[in-house]
Amino acid sequence: MKPSTITKLYPKLSTLAVVTGLLLTAGSSVAVASDDGKKAYEANCQACHQPNGQGLPGAFPPLAGNPHVVDDKLHVVRTILKGMSGPLEVNGQKYNAVMPPMQHISDEDIADIANYVLSSWGNKGGEVTEDEVEQVRVDLGLKDRAGGQPHQGSTAAEVSYKGAPSAVSGGKMVKTPGAPDISEEEFAKAQEIYFQRCAGCHGVLRKGATGLPLTTDITQKKGTDYLKALINFGSPGGMPNWGTSGELSEKDIDMMARFLQHEPPTPPEWGMKDMKESWVVHVKPEDRPKKPQHNYDVDNMFAVTLRDAGEVAIIDGASKKVLNYVKTGYAVHISRASSSGRYFTTIGRDGKIDLIDLYMNPPQVVAEIKIGLEARSVENSRYKGYEDKIAIAGAYWPPHYVLMDGESLEPHKIVSTRGMTVDTQEYHPEPRVAAIVGSHKHPEFIVNVKETGQIKLVNYSDIDNLQVTTIDAAPFLHDGGWDRSGRYFMTAANENDTIAVVDAQDRELEALIPVKRIPHPGRGANFVDPKYGPVWATSALGNADITLIGTDPEKHKDHAFKVVRVLEGQGGGSLFIKTHPKSNNLWVDTPFNPDAKVAQSVAVFDINNLDAGYKTLPIAEWADLGPGPKRIVQPEYNMAGDEVWFSVWSGQEEESAIVIVDDKTRKLKHVIKGEKMVTPTGKFNNYNTRNEVY
Repeated sequence: MKPSTITKLYPKLSTLAVVTGLLLTAGSSVAVASDDGKKAYEANCQACHQPNGQGLPGAFPPLAGNPHVVDDKLHVVRTILKGMSGPLEVNGQKYNAVMPPMQHISDEDIADIANYVLSSWGNKGGEVTEDEVEQVRVDLGLKDRAGGQPHQGSTAAEVSYKGAPSAVSGGKMVKTPGAPDISEEEFAKAQEIYFQRCAGCHGVLRKGATGLPLTTDITQKKGTDYLKALINFGSPGGMPNWGTSGELSEKDIDMMARFLQHEPPTPPEWGMKDMKESWVVHVKPEDRPKKPQHNYDVDNMFAVTLRDAGEVAIIDGASKKVLNYVKTGYAVHISRASSSGRYFTTIGRDGKIDLIDLYMNPPQVVAEIKIGLEARSVENSRYKGYEDKIAIAGAYWPPHYVLMDGESLEPHKIVSTRGMTVDTQEYHPEPRVAAIVGSHKHPEFIVNVKETGQIKLVNYSDIDNLQVTTIDAAPFLHDGGWDRSGRYFMTAANENDTIAVVDAQDRELEALIPVKRIPHPGRGANFVDPKYGPVWATSALGNADITLIGTDPEKHKDHAFKVVRVLEGQGGGSLFIKTHPKSNNLWVDTPFNPDAKVAQSVAVFDINNLDAGYKTLPIAEWADLGPGPKRIVQPEYNMAGDEVWFSVWSGQEEESAIVIVDDKTRKLKHVIKGEKMVTPTGKFNNYNTRNEVY
């Protein structure tokens, strides 16, 4: 907090007291502990500072009897918001630990924690109000709650995004020498809990991802009691407190502590035999209709993911009528329109692919296959002469990609992605396949391999003699899209805070561009900046930045593949950014921002006046729904570019909706909702998707 602000809050304070931070409590109310404060402390602080406030000697300082705490009632507030690191001495004991910034915690909870600490274990301090917390947050420049770190080095938005359950079901029990006893029944249950709650951060093979490694050389050394405490209270870096939060019972925690000391069972592979057994052609290509069997415009159809229903809704963009609720894989990650516009190809997190024929009445699945146990990406051949002929899908587990017939999904070739990382040149057993796009410059797919940091150019002109060019980029490659010319693939290595640029025509790495925390563009957004010319933009999970990168090396050479402008959005927690060639608007969502007001609205910039900042639209309010998180996710245009569709995403048992906004007036135009509109997330317009309009 700035001295000027402190003086305003405490006008009787001397200048010396302000400078030294000795905030006197005389004349102010005395802090009182509440049940809410105790619960908030247990959830966020107790892992390090312990139930009795005594901390851990030499590791984490006490809060009980700590003069820094007692003499300065806002010390706890500032420390929660901005974190603390470096040498510290408390009551003669020296410490040198790291506490991550936890600005994701609400003002109410921070005030409750402060008052609990200031009135427990013999402490007697002044009362902290929510208004004071808000003022400290403003003065520290920490208004964006998405920047807080429930895991050290991982923001709140990032943890929400990456902590999703894995679709992998695990393997047979493995008993490891030196590990404590565990029954087969316990092992099976612990494995299920691990994949539901832990694998998203620590990896299927426990090698570490967002979270730290949990390999047996580490866990056996720590021992059962340490692991039980870790699981119960959470980690010093902020791992969830599975025990004190009530998520896991004492019996479950003991079981998990023993389970983690055994080697992780390797999930089964999924080879050609498995794929062919799962492959079904419901309607052969030659038996499908030659033209649409209805009067709807196929080009303006939307595929809308109904995440928890395991369905995709096919919606007519003109009438807003749901033409069919199509059963698909679980939590479809993406729907890709075929080059002809006839098909949507969807892939679920469970690795199931469905080919939906839009000519049929109603649109329905004509072929399906399961290409792995967990997956995220599917794409169709785009190069002239190969339209609709080849499909490709990439898996998280097993780590491979699969080439298939584009109209029947018959699998032809499986290629493993296991290999060496680009930075440390170490072998990685679990490099997941992230985004895949089809090149328009060569008969190639561009395949992002997440953990190794390699971008594969897979030439499908001769699958029997497959040629693959490997480009070393940066680890943790994720999503991305094309620049407006269709020559340059712009992709985020998000954990590396980097945008990699691939020249698809010359088939080489063009640039690695540093950006700030966790870029997440989706496909990104292309438009002409009034000052810098053609740009591609990305938003971010880890901060409020909207980063504009120049993409015209011919007419704007000085700005090409450099960050030319950074806009400030509503906050971190963004997944998608979107515009349209016929629009002057740039739309940015923030569904994973911890602040509900931010998550339930959308920011919109005027492309012709970017310096004016953004305006917000209350999309969730317009949906007129009942209780629920009502996160606003993924703006998507209709074919004409005059409407923007938003998903209002609540829980499986709560009301959700799709809100349609007039792009020119920015006014509400239509709402699609009902019992079957369950957890809508991604929306994909047929024409825009296959023509890379974003």
